[in-house]
Amino acid sequence: MGAIHDYLQAQGSLDANSEMREEWTLAGLIHDIDYSGEFKTDHPKKTREVLVKYGLEISDTVEAIVKAHAPEITGVQPKTKAQWAINCVDSLTGLITAVAYVYPTKKLIDVKLSSVVKRFLKEPKFASGTRREQVAMCAKTETLNIPIEKFIEINLLAMQAVASEIGL
Repeated sequence: MGAIHDYLQAQGSLDANSEMREEWTLAGLIHDIDYSGEFKTDHPKKTREVLVKYGLEISDTVEAIVKAHAPEITGVQPKTKAQWAINCVDSLTGLITAVAYVYPTKKLIDVKLSSVVKRFLKEPKFASGTRREQVAMCAKTETLNIPIEKFIEINLLAMQAVASEIGL
């Protein structure tokens, strides 16, 4: 999420009212925190409740970003760039991870952009749970206005940058 923010900022696509980079990043990190245990059936409506159990709080802005990644459940339709970003990137990270797993090394660092793009565009049965239509919304001018290949590249590079931290 931070990488998408940085790209959009460099393109001059964020205005003064946009959410702060820290809010984008935090939302990206915690958006699935309630996707297990007693809260799984209400995911992602229970993010705040899970965090409270650990003495943590989030702003209403971060909560709205998180909820925008599943509007069919939360009723929060993406409106801001941050909300569109999380909505579009949510299942792309899973596809990128799946591509890494089919490499002999199983390491993100070895994954090539062309491999991810090919799997995304030409192999719909690969990582079939990927919501490709949702990811592709990134290219629409009313959402993020980032071409799909560029969007994939931004996210692949961001994941590769933290590969050792996420065990990939």
